[in-house]
Amino acid sequence: MNGTRCYVGNLLYAATKAQLETLFSPIGPLREVRVMTDRETGRPKGFAFIAFEHAEDAQTACEQLDQKEFGGRPLTVNIAREREREARGGRGGR
Repeated sequence: MNGTRCYVGNLLYAATKAQLETLFSPIGPLREVRVMTDRETGRPKGFAFIAFEHAEDAQTACEQLDQKEFGGRPLTVNIAREREREARGGRGGR
């Protein structure tokens, strides 16, 4: 998935997956739209990840939609960095 995912920040907490699909799908085919929520409360965190089928479409989305007003707020749209996997050690083991 290198370069095919966009980070979308500064979202209204009320932003929905359907609204983001409507905004991003004209740029190119989407693989996934994930509105991030808090694990414990289920409340939106104000950011999302949009995965495109093609890296060129993700780059185009960044160019066209970064700082675009959405719900009265300027979006932050950039290529998502891949999360580094954390080494999971044992707890209190020897």
